[in-house]
Amino acid sequence: MAAVSAAQAQGSLFTAVPVDTSKFILVSAPIGNGERSQLNIYEQRSEKRPCFAVSGSSPAIVDPLLSTFDFTGICNRYIDGNGYSLRIGGDDLGTRYRLMVVNTGSDMELLAAPTRDRSQPTFLIASTGGAGSDFLKFNLEPGWTLMRRAYGKKTLGHIYVFRDSAPAQ
Repeated sequence: MAAVSAAQAQGSLFTAVPVDTSKFILVSAPIGNGERSQLNIYEQRSEKRPCFAVSGSSPAIVDPLLSTFDFTGICNRYIDGNGYSLRIGGDDLGTRYRLMVVNTGSDMELLAAPTRDRSQPTFLIASTGGAGSDFLKFNLEPGWTLMRRAYGKKTLGHIYVFRDSAPAQ
């Protein structure tokens, strides 16, 4: 709740509220033939049926089950900057940073890269523990979590990849 107070103290239009992170998974999702990937975030909203299944480790492979049924009311899927963005403390960085998946050859990394001022740092947010062209589970680096955007007392359908303060360089 400190994040909410900090955001309100700075007069931010939006605040950040905690979520049950056990209901979410961050995924490196292949695009096209799998040479490139993008971030997908899946949320299990009800227990009616599973939205995803995870097998193995380093990297863990994700089966996006929600792609096989009408997941309305059961799952949420956040697949681009309209559904998720970066927030550090009270600062919504959605217009200044882009979340991107990078294949290093030995790992898939989720990075937050500056879009306007290239002199700003790039942040490592998560990695999969191995490379591949499948749907792979991201493991958040220490200090990173998920929060939900709120406007006043109303929670919105936007997820923040969140950290209380910027990581040390």
